[in-house]
Amino acid sequence: MATVIGGVINVNTIRVSKYNIVIPKKSSDIEKLRVAFVADFHIQEKTRQSFVNQFVRKVNALQPDIMLYGGDIVEGRGETATSVEIESALKSIQTKYGAFGVLGNHEFYARQDDGIFFEKAGITLLNDSIIKLNDSFYLAGRYDEHFRSRKTVREVLGTNPADLPLILLDHRPTQLQEVSQTPVDAQFSGHTHNGQLFPLNFIIGRMYDLSWGYRKIENTHFFVTSGLRLWGPPVKTAGKSEIMLVDFTFE
Repeated sequence: MATVIGGVINVNTIRVSKYNIVIPKKSSDIEKLRVAFVADFHIQEKTRQSFVNQFVRKVNALQPDIMLYGGDIVEGRGETATSVEIESALKSIQTKYGAFGVLGNHEFYARQDDGIFFEKAGITLLNDSIIKLNDSFYLAGRYDEHFRSRKTVREVLGTNPADLPLILLDHRPTQLQEVSQTPVDAQFSGHTHNGQLFPLNFIIGRMYDLSWGYRKIENTHFFVTSGLRLWGPPVKTAGKSEIMLVDFTFE
């Protein structure tokens, strides 16, 4: 019983995991970039507004330069009073460069790939695409593996020169070795929930090269979050409900 109670408290308490990473500056005109990253929010009609508000307050207190979402953000379809309030709250997150995200497998299941929720929440989707932000760094995003038309990472990057720092969003932490052979400086992923329940975290740990946390492979820095929320029973006994905060220094 104590384990279940602890798991309920754990899932409703948002924690911040902080990292400090140095990557090549190349020709960028900025020296620092603060990234706030979350995935696996699993927003649905029964999602409590108070939890969303707690998330927004914490993010704004961190003062990130950019807000990134790693997929599985929204579950259902259709507009409700609750979802309108949630969209408005997410849109109130304040950053220098804006909010960007990719789709996960749950957006695929719920047919949220039309991007309407994200547009109303002020989140720009990167669907197998790459953009340059303020001539300071590149940001790219991939479709989830459920999308059959998903491009390879090299197809997404295209012929963009490796003259600026490059950050990639991919819902699942797969193909890490392949990505490490590209100009990508950092990749952010979710999906795993770090197993969510003990001892599933050990099984998930065997399924992925990196199931949670941080690892550097070759010259690429990989981050995998245990998720802001969860899917299934409202208990989390493995991992934490987290915001990843990464301070990049460009040298």
